[in-house]
Amino acid sequence: MPEVKIAVGGREFTVACQEGEQSFLTQAAQLLDGEAALLGDQLGRMPETRMLLMAGLMLADKAAGMEEQMRALEEKALSQQALIEELQATPAAAGAGEAVSAEFTAALSELTSQAEALAEIMEGQAGA
Repeated sequence: MPEVKIAVGGREFTVACQEGEQSFLTQAAQLLDGEAALLGDQLGRMPETRMLLMAGLMLADKAAGMEEQMRALEEKALSQQALIEELQATPAAAGAGEAVSAEFTAALSELTSQAEALAEIMEGQAGA
């Protein structure tokens, strides 16, 4: 089992981890160290256990907030997907498009007939 040296709050620790998890442990330690540094700046020097507890709680609070945001986004994505599926499955929407298309074709046909009638009138007047 590999061991990784990490620094948190100005102190160095040696921690064992599973093979291949060294980089994740190092990143996690950097996050914890960042929170510890904020605490040190705000509250000054404090006992190691209290500093680690407070930094861990701050990270847990951030993680809980992110989980809540992720759940809300997942719910929104699911409702959007359901709406998309509903719109795709609604035959009325497709039928409405066909009805509009049929109405457009009929109106265009009527306009064509009127234009041809006007053209005949104009030809008749030009020939006269």
